[in-house]
Amino acid sequence: MKEAALNDLAMVAFASRPVAAQEGRLVVRRLALTDFRCYPALQIEPDGRPVVLTGPNGAGKTNLLEALSFLAPGRGLRRARLDEVDRRGGGCWAVATSLSTPAGPLDIGTGRDPEGAAGSPRRLVRIDGKPARSQADLARQLAILWTTPEMDRLFQEGAGGRRRFLDRMVYGVDPDHSGRIAAYEHALRERARLLRDGVQDPVWLDTLEGAMAEKGVAIAAARRALVRRLQGALALGVGPFPRAEIALQGTVESWLDTAPALEAEERFKGLLAGARSEDAAAGGASDGPHRSDLVVHHMDTDMPAALCSTGEQKALLIALVLAQARLLALEHAAAPLLLLDEVAAHLDRVRRAALYEEIRSLGSQAWMTGTDEAMFESLGDQAQYFRVVGGNVVPR
Repeated sequence: MKEAALNDLAMVAFASRPVAAQEGRLVVRRLALTDFRCYPALQIEPDGRPVVLTGPNGAGKTNLLEALSFLAPGRGLRRARLDEVDRRGGGCWAVATSLSTPAGPLDIGTGRDPEGAAGSPRRLVRIDGKPARSQADLARQLAILWTTPEMDRLFQEGAGGRRRFLDRMVYGVDPDHSGRIAAYEHALRERARLLRDGVQDPVWLDTLEGAMAEKGVAIAAARRALVRRLQGALALGVGPFPRAEIALQGTVESWLDTAPALEAEERFKGLLAGARSEDAAAGGASDGPHRSDLVVHHMDTDMPAALCSTGEQKALLIALVLAQARLLALEHAAAPLLLLDEVAAHLDRVRRAALYEEIRSLGSQAWMTGTDEAMFESLGDQAQYFRVVGGNVVPR
């Protein structure tokens, strides 16, 4: 009943789309970089409006979005190794931010640990000067969503990208989700190593499979909960953006349709135990939430997303991000940060204007990049503009 009420509330909010209040927003007030990609040192102080970064390809626009993406758990929007982010010839990279949030001012710093072991780089996180217990603490402080040009093929390529996209959205409503995924993937790797090495230790395998079952079912349940909550908002659409239908495909998810979580855990443990020989040969686990998929359907054309045109796929992706942003704004009294790399590509003038209007309505401090400032002209003075050339960031 509570979840149904939330869906009703979300649909009302999507339909009315009130202009967001300017107080209590999530806003980056200062962004400082050290030895990050092409930037030896950089500091910019946005004024709270959406940020537009323009300049030629290779100037360093996406690097700024990537730096902000490290305010979320994980490996950032490029999924780079931590030591790949270091500026060539520089030291360990670092990102420092000062933010305004509904709960008050917040300082977050993160970067590569200079004392990390060779070949196993670690990321340090400090929140208001104190070491974070884990990266999941970041998700407890703020929510970030992003799109990149590489995601334009999200619906055509493998399921892994769609799972990561969905999991990033889950972080915003369930900060513990990133920890569950880390624990699940650790147990998955350890089990695969034992099976590959021919170690037949039933006690240790049972322990690992028990951890996989517990965390795996919790992961599947969190994903299902978000998909259900998003569905009402997606069915309404946003202006000229398409209405979308989403669903999860996966063995564990299907069990949860008809069975309680504890029963699903027992079934998953049984499945893993029975597949040890097969998994030893394959070098992994043949089934589980690491194989699940997010299925997206264009409701207006009755077409799977993968069969839609490039422009419609881009519009569907943005529709998903906007739906999640609206739900987060409802639940947290502040819209998430939106990192939209080359967002205007493949969007016509009408959809660009609708996107910018939704950003304004949400009150989100969206960070957007593009090579042509004219693509953002309908934002007018509602955005703050920076020109990025050769690693220099200059207010326009």
